[in-house]
Order: sequence, then C-alpha cells, then structure tokens
Amino acid sequence: MRNYIKYMALSAVLLTACEAELDNPIEDGGVYTSGSADFSNFVSVGNSLTSGYADGALYLTGQQNSFPNILAGQFALAGGGEFKQPLVNDNLGGLLAGGNQITENRFVLSVGASGNPGPVRLSGSPTTDISNVLTGPFNNMGVPGAKSFHLVAPGYGNIAGVTAGASNPYFVRFASSANATIIADAAAQSPTFFSLWIGNNDILSYATSGGVGVDQKGNLDPSTYGANDITDPQVFASVYSQELNALTATATGGVVFNIPDVTSIPYFTTVPYNAIPLDAATAAGVNQAYAQYNGGMALYAAGGAITAAERDARTINFVEGQNAAVILDESLTNLPNPAAPGTFLPKLRQATPDDLFVLTASSILGTLANQNDPNSVIGVGAPVTDQYVLTPSEQALIFAAQASYNTTIAALAQANGLAFVDAKAILNQLATGGITFDGGSLTSTFATGGAFSLDGVHPTPRGYAYLANQAILAINATYGSTIPTVNVGDYNTISVSQSN
Repeated sequence: MRNYIKYMALSAVLLTACEAELDNPIEDGGVYTSGSADFSNFVSVGNSLTSGYADGALYLTGQQNSFPNILAGQFALAGGGEFKQPLVNDNLGGLLAGGNQITENRFVLSVGASGNPGPVRLSGSPTTDISNVLTGPFNNMGVPGAKSFHLVAPGYGNIAGVTAGASNPYFVRFASSANATIIADAAAQSPTFFSLWIGNNDILSYATSGGVGVDQKGNLDPSTYGANDITDPQVFASVYSQELNALTATATGGVVFNIPDVTSIPYFTTVPYNAIPLDAATAAGVNQAYAQYNGGMALYAAGGAITAAERDARTINFVEGQNAAVILDESLTNLPNPAAPGTFLPKLRQATPDDLFVLTASSILGTLANQNDPNSVIGVGAPVTDQYVLTPSEQALIFAAQASYNTTIAALAQANGLAFVDAKAILNQLATGGITFDGGSLTSTFATGGAFSLDGVHPTPRGYAYLANQAILAINATYGSTIPTVNVGDYNTISVSQSN
C-alpha cells in the first residue's frame, strides 16, 4: 500500500529543477540612490529564514543566497558596505561539536531504487565544528531555531548549554561571548539600516510537531516554555518592542516581515488527508473490523455521552477508492472502554479536509505499526498519531497567536516608520495560484513549485530572491530609494545532484 500513498508525484522534477536560468539581467550603468536611508552598515536579525537555511540544514550555498545577502548586494549599488556572514565550511550542512555530528546533513533530490525521485539526506562527514568560534562581528545575525525571546536571552550562544537544549549551536559559532545576546551583538554594530524577521518559530515548532506542545497564553515566563510551545502574545510584543528599540537606536531605517500562515507552506499541504487507496473487498473487510467500535459510538450517542455530531465524526467507514486516514484526536470526548474497566476508548476518527498532515507523515502512512501484525496498517487499522496531524482545534491556537504577533509587528512598523513586508500575503499567494515573475512562476507545490526547498518550510534561493525583491520594493516606497530588484530567474531552485 505504501507505494500508492507517496506524498508527491515528481515524475517531472528532474526537468523542472534543472531548467535553464532565465536571461533577464538588471541593466548596468544605472544610478541608484539610497533616499533617506543609509545602507552603509546593514545588519539583519532573525531566525533560519534570515540565515539562508534551506533543505533541512544550514549550508554554504544557502547562506550565499540568503535574502539579506541578496539585499546587501543591491544596497552596494547605493552606498551599501561590506556584508559579513558566519559562513559554514561546506555544502553538506551538518554541524559538529568536538568532532561529533549534532545536526543532520541537508536534503537533495535523489532517484530511488524504484525509479521515483524523493528527498534524501546527503551522506558524508560535515566539517563545521561549533567549537571553532568565528571572530565577528557579523552583519547576518540570523540564527536557525531562534524564537522571539531567544534574541534577548543571555547565554543563548554558550556551548556549555547545547547538550541540554539551553543554547543554540548556530549562535555558539559566532556569539561575541558565552553570555552574549543576539540582539545586543547586532546593536553593538551600530547598524545604519536593518532587517528583522522573527516570530515564525514561536508558532512553527508547535505546528511542525503536530501540536505536541502547549499554548502558553497567559504565561509570561518563557524560561518555563517547552521547545514546541506557543509563545504568549504579550511576551512576543514585549521582546519585539525591545528588539526594535535596540536596532532603531542608530539606524536610519529598516524593514520588517510578518508571520505567514502555516497552511501556506508545503510542509502542511503536501500529504493529503485522503491518502488511503482501497479496493472494494479490502474496504469491506476494514469496515467489518470497525463494526463493534462504530456500534459503541452509536450507543454512547444514544445515551447522551456524546453528541450526534461527534458520533458521526468518530464513525469509521471506508469505501472503494481514496479514503481519509484514521487519526487520533485528543480533543474528542473520553469514553469508558467496557472491555477494560478503568480505561478509555481510543479517540479515533477519520481525517477531514480541515486536518493538516505534516510532511513527515508520508514516511509512516501505509506502513505497519506492528511488524508482526499485518492488520496494523497506519491510517487504516492503526491510527495516525498526534505528532503527524494538525487538527482544526490545534490550528485555531496557532492562528490566534499569529494574528496577535502580526498586529504587533504592523503597529510597531508603522510607529517607527519602517518598511513592511507582508510575508503572510506573499506565501498565501504562492499557495493559491502562484506568483509570476519575468520569465517564470513560483508556487508552493512541494519540490516542483520552485519557491520552497526540500524541507517544505524554507525557501529555495529563487524563493529567497523573490522575498528580497519584495523587501526592496517596500524599502524604496518607504525611504524614497531607487534600489533595483534582482532577476529571480537567475537563482536556482532545488538540488538534484548528490555531489557536495
């Protein structure tokens, strides 16, 4: 069954990824102005999206195509200065700590034994060791994995805290001291212009874990948060304001980005809810296996323990053709298990179009939960567990926090006269028809759309180039500058070669 429920149809990927670069260069010889902005010392602050992270890792080519580096190249046409990045050593992407690998290598597209292309991790030993601390300062202060409050957290770059998860190995590489903060290291450079894109991970880690975390609304102490928790909106507003105050102290201006919808990135839109193909005989057999469970739901509804709507939602029914996967949904009512007093029935239901399966669900759908039980096919006889599905109730928590974060970002951008990039609108457009540029188009389709890398979350170089252009347009409109945009088609999409 697993061969029939792959999360992508990539028969044309190799051709798409290897397409010729488009030929539409920026005209040379133009005179470009900075307007009221001063680009001579541009400092960019943020998380993985700022660092150039892509394909599930931070690697050299990704950093060279980070959106801040693209911006800096254009700023150089109007007085911009040198832009230093804490570059890794290779294109494998993994990190070492004292010679031991602590993060995975990047994804590339590879054709498997069955002839189907798919993402695989590059093999090989990376050469970037976090114990080799770089000498800064660095203009690109993007730290993969950072949440909003991490930017102001002392010790976030202390190598002693990496093993316990108290610090960040990416920041360890270039922190000015073990007790430094990201925002202080950025502000210490006295930037004349800055970018700030932070807050994505404050909800994204909850989302990518399938909602295995806690909504910390009302908890104002981020030191008590778990890795996958949603940041309280008041905490976000407080630290975001601190960060802008630090950056605007010396800068003539800056550009900020808001937080996109999780529903607009392929990590949550690639695996369909109805990924289970069955023939008529198999469907009938599965329905027979669920007959007693369905009957129990009917009895509980008749007795008033659950509503008719919940009974219907929890009734399992398969048909010939494509079927919705069976999932666990912790928001359902606890119902006593008559066969085992003191326990509860599993909270089973079939998925609906409103459920979002994470990209990694593709690796478990159709496999056996118990290798000794042929009836334990995940999604059919065994449910898809919580970490692989974002249910509507979990999505509601994400959207509520995101809306609050974005209100804060927009208000502070306006109050400080900053350029503003509506990343939420851009990514929604990518997901609902795509975006055309001179000579091509970008969509959010996994692997073939051109905008997103093979991790399903971070852009390709081409996607980063498009975002850089949107930042340039916002900057020109805000500060009266005439910075030229780049040719998006000059930037690559996904990698299909396993050479590093």
